[in-house]
Amino acid sequence: MANKKVSVFFCQECGNETSKWAGKCPSCGAWNSLVEEVIDKTSVKSRAKVSDVKPTKIIDVTASNEQRISTNIEEFNRVLGGGIVPGSMVLVGGDPGIGKSTLLLQTCQKLCLSGVNVMYVSGEESLQQIKIRADRIGKFNDKLDLLCETNLDTIKAVVEREMPTVLIIDSIQTMFNESVGSAPGSVSQVRESTSVLMEIAKGKGIAVFIVGHVTKEGTVAGPRVLEHMVDTVLYFEGDRHASYRILRGVKNRFGSTNEIGVFEMRDTGLEQVKNPSAVMLDGRPENATGSIVTCSMEGTRPILVEIQSLVSKTAFEIPRRMATGCDYNRVNLLVAVLERMRDAKANRSCGIFLGRSDVYVNIAGGIRINEPAIDLAIALAIYSSEKDIPVDEGTIVFGEIGLSGEVRSVSMAEQRVNEAKKLGFKRVIMPMSNIHSVKNIDGIIVVGVSNIKEAVDAISR
Repeated sequence: MANKKVSVFFCQECGNETSKWAGKCPSCGAWNSLVEEVIDKTSVKSRAKVSDVKPTKIIDVTASNEQRISTNIEEFNRVLGGGIVPGSMVLVGGDPGIGKSTLLLQTCQKLCLSGVNVMYVSGEESLQQIKIRADRIGKFNDKLDLLCETNLDTIKAVVEREMPTVLIIDSIQTMFNESVGSAPGSVSQVRESTSVLMEIAKGKGIAVFIVGHVTKEGTVAGPRVLEHMVDTVLYFEGDRHASYRILRGVKNRFGSTNEIGVFEMRDTGLEQVKNPSAVMLDGRPENATGSIVTCSMEGTRPILVEIQSLVSKTAFEIPRRMATGCDYNRVNLLVAVLERMRDAKANRSCGIFLGRSDVYVNIAGGIRINEPAIDLAIALAIYSSEKDIPVDEGTIVFGEIGLSGEVRSVSMAEQRVNEAKKLGFKRVIMPMSNIHSVKNIDGIIVVGVSNIKEAVDAISR
């Protein structure tokens, strides 16, 4: 049968497929992102007979706990769910220069020193460049093999011959599959290359880590199906000009999601931060208005962070709102709730007028938090800055705010209070509905509030 080839257009941002070119992607709205690729539509008949395919009873399936390989990096193990699962496929995404290659090379060092065979395949750097970075990190042994290659057929042959325990691919956008006619980095190449690597991982029992660059929206470049194919998706976040980095798990078939690991970038590589709460609060100002400490749950880990707010009279007709480290739209919502509280009815006299003021909100330390439990801290920080009322340094605040100004319950309240007590805080302002879960904690004063007015009264004492 003759090959039947047709031209289709893929969006390089989201992977959407369309039959015609357009200046704007109909799915994600990105401009000039559609590229033409030739697809072979030749039908291939399955060699397997239908009569040979039979389902399996679930009671006949035996399941055993997978044997994990420790990376000897506690923060990395936490995000992975306890270590590396043989035969798994992990996608590590992040901005260019954020430290993805450094993290994986340090992981290679720890693994090879513990006797694990590792192969590091780079399509972006030469052997000499990798060696220069390795010398900064520390000592290596002969358990680590380096390969600078982009042809996936060659890489597959070398991997099947050497059979490493762990395989690192840096990066997936540079890999080239000869069976696909498009250029490296295109949607088809990324998808097919990942499929070949998945076959290696599952067929040979090799743990595969692939590095993926991200788009301006912060998602992995290429088709979204890439994230569905792999077992684990990790994002390496942070400001390149700051020293701290966050490794965040957004998908994990072998562990919990939304776990984070905190690292500090130094000249010798990445150092683990085992107590991120103390780091995030380091350098906190004393008796400053608009500064409140809150507690956020990142997976199973409570992290204390400082919420900073600045309210100043605007110099323009339209007041400005700015949020760094938290959701901008959420800040606008909280500002609207605070302004609504100005109504004297229904005991709402605690509100403030912000229609002629610029409002700036910042989470110190470079971390980004989207949990609703920090709502109450943001609202009270804005109130503190506007009214010029400093909040006691030994007070921590958390709780979700509804549109009517009520303070709603949050999850894992006891863990948050215990973390605050561990770091020396003396008082906690939290939702009244969570009080029953923290009654037995001694050494710290727990104040329950049902609405914003009660919270304002609590910080004004």
